[in-house]
Amino acid sequence: MTFLRAAAFLFAGSALAWPAWAADSAAPVPDLSGAWSRLTFGFERPTSGPGPIGRYNNQPNVGGNFNNPILKPDAAAVVKRRSETLRSGEDYPNPSLNCLPMMSPYIFRVQEMQILQKKDEVVFLFMQDHQVRRVRLNAQHPAKVTPSWRGDSIGHYEGDTLVVDTVGVKVGPEPILDMYGAPFSDALHVVERYRLVDYAVAKAAQEKNIRDAGPVATEQAASIDEHYTGKGMQIQFTVEDKNVFNTPWSAAVTWRRAGGWVENVCAENIHEYYNGGLTKIPQAERPDF
Repeated sequence: MTFLRAAAFLFAGSALAWPAWAADSAAPVPDLSGAWSRLTFGFERPTSGPGPIGRYNNQPNVGGNFNNPILKPDAAAVVKRRSETLRSGEDYPNPSLNCLPMMSPYIFRVQEMQILQKKDEVVFLFMQDHQVRRVRLNAQHPAKVTPSWRGDSIGHYEGDTLVVDTVGVKVGPEPILDMYGAPFSDALHVVERYRLVDYAVAKAAQEKNIRDAGPVATEQAASIDEHYTGKGMQIQFTVEDKNVFNTPWSAAVTWRRAGGWVENVCAENIHEYYNGGLTKIPQAERPDF
């Protein structure tokens, strides 16, 4: 199969009601605002407990580990099929290739984002495909959530941490949860915890993740501000889906201050910005009309 993918650079389960807790008035709200960047697609594994399914045979570009015991049989079959597609030299449909909206935690594959903190919401702007995510603060999920591409996200502050709770993510024909090909169902429930960490902690975590997960296969042109030695940001998240996984699992992604802002715009055309080539498409020797 062939997927047309290119980008232009513009420089410049059930819905669980989360208590409407207000931010702790005794603790200042953490300043997470600004542009953040990371230079890999992979997730950081937890220090203990179940983590993401990981790569098949721990090798890059060969798909996910469909033998991971956290996968239910039907989900394992999906991951196996997707892995076999990759090993054949092709790719399976996913939001990045097909210019579709991304949900959490898959959206963390995007290597740069900006955070805007407002009184009643937090807005996330991502460098790829004009992705925008909104989190309502101190709110509750509706009694009946209408499924949407990014789901219904609510948040609150717990001391120095922003906690985001998401349910109601729309299940399309090829639901993709992570870079390893794991699927998800309408029972998906994701909880994210955002907090600032010391520079040394952020730098070490990013470097370890690149060693463990490998560098990106497709450069997104994100950059780190190597002169900035202030706080980094770490997101620890937990994924629960009773139809896909035998147990909840956790992972993390670590960000540092971005060195600039670059937008990748997905469009169906033959230009492959990442390697200076052209996508091969069928061509006729003479017109059909």
